[in-house]
Amino acid sequence: MLLQVCKLSVFKTFTRSFSSSLRVSSNLLINQPQYSWLKELGLKEDNEGVFDGTWKNGNGPTVTSLCPSNNEPIARISTGNLEDYESAIEKCREAWKVWADVPAPQRGEIVRQIGHALREKKTLLGNLEALEVGKIAVEGAGEVQEFIDICDYAVGLSRMIPGQVLPSERPGHALMEMWNPVGVVGVITAFNFPVAVYGWNAAIALTCGNSVLWKPAPTVNLSTIATQRIMADVFKNNNFPPEICTLVCSGADVGAKMADDSRVDLLSFTGSTPVGQKVGVAVQARFGKKILELGGNNAITVLKDADLDMVVRSTLFASVGTQGQRCTSARRLILHKSIYDNVLERLKKAYSQVKIGDPLKDDIIYGPMHSKAGVELYKSTIEEAIKLGGKIEVGGKVLDGPGNFVQPTIVSGLTHDSLLVLRESFVPILYVLKLNGDFDEAIGYNNEVDQGLTSSVFTQNLSNIFKWLGPKGSDCGIINVNIPTSGAEIGGAFGGEKHTGGGRESGSDAWKQYMRRSTCTINYSKELPLAQGIKFD
Repeated sequence: MLLQVCKLSVFKTFTRSFSSSLRVSSNLLINQPQYSWLKELGLKEDNEGVFDGTWKNGNGPTVTSLCPSNNEPIARISTGNLEDYESAIEKCREAWKVWADVPAPQRGEIVRQIGHALREKKTLLGNLEALEVGKIAVEGAGEVQEFIDICDYAVGLSRMIPGQVLPSERPGHALMEMWNPVGVVGVITAFNFPVAVYGWNAAIALTCGNSVLWKPAPTVNLSTIATQRIMADVFKNNNFPPEICTLVCSGADVGAKMADDSRVDLLSFTGSTPVGQKVGVAVQARFGKKILELGGNNAITVLKDADLDMVVRSTLFASVGTQGQRCTSARRLILHKSIYDNVLERLKKAYSQVKIGDPLKDDIIYGPMHSKAGVELYKSTIEEAIKLGGKIEVGGKVLDGPGNFVQPTIVSGLTHDSLLVLRESFVPILYVLKLNGDFDEAIGYNNEVDQGLTSSVFTQNLSNIFKWLGPKGSDCGIINVNIPTSGAEIGGAFGGEKHTGGGRESGSDAWKQYMRRSTCTINYSKELPLAQGIKFD
């Protein structure tokens, strides 16, 4: 009964987000001449939202994807429900039996072709993200590039998935490790990175021999359908079952089922810390494997010897990029007292020059919030900051018009341990904090929040740098020096500690999570010695 209650509460966020996208209109942007390029991605007025080897209209509600720049409908999607999920998971499992027998280098070749197909559609997919997500077009294209890059990485991995031969203490015995795919990898992605996060998981999972079932955030169905179409064509053209990768655009019911379903051998969830915590509990209740990529209340620490030109540029990108809707966005700026006024004034000037508008336009670097819910969160956070004694240094207003535009905002005057500062708010608000003490105090500020995703320090002092990287330094999964909190490369493992969930995706040895490890002992002698010298005659 407790698990049932948990399952009902776990996905309330999904339900709210899903219901907010419900709208049916015949006046669709896809029919306007300036958006005819959407059809080059295989999109149309009414899109099948379920792929289980063939494209299907789902049995769930028909929803309309909205453009956050003007809240106009782009196109409609027929979404799936639990019945559609059953078909998708079963066909995905059957396809795995074929895919697991394919040699890893051949799997890598298919992933290489997926990366190439994405290259050909990179600009179009980036523009689609600008239209549907709200991030500027170059950021959208950069996100597609992340998928392409991880495909390249995975191709190399396919030729060098390692194992070990270890020395056995018994004569005539060989001791080794084997790595095999886990089976079906379920991927639940968030609205802010609908392509890259799926790519991190899918490219590595496929190379390791798994099949993949994808449930995207309910407000970015078009971006995911377009991506899925590209991948499905690659499998089909190579005479592999296209249901090796399945897709169910859906709401809370499917997300809850994936968390509870033992047929999902590994579940990768990207989203908020509160929802992710409950997802983790549900998966653990069935002893499943999970990767949790959750929130980040990330800080940039600036010491008195820092290069301030780099500080201002880095802080602007980290706090304003994607309208503060990255898990890696900078939310706190810790400034040494000797440079506090200087940096704050320079940053205010930089903020005032940010061009806000249609993210499809070349000269725009800051688009709309993804949803009206984000606008409301922004408003309530500003109100709370003022109530607690915070000062709005720049920004702080919702812009008039039909879109979800808000001003990027800097707030000063709050203490480092204010409950508002300690709480992650997924909005473009940066809290500027004065550091009166030494570097140890700065490290304490950085580490006192619940999440531990990414962190940055700006300094030229080698002692401080290595202290920052050491056991008593930053407690985050990503620790940067003289670069912003955002912009991780695919070569390193991506993820964080504490309430960020502890998962790792993308590079380094993150591939190990998509495989099961077996320790194998082979006796090639005619004797039967036991380990540890035990005699059992």
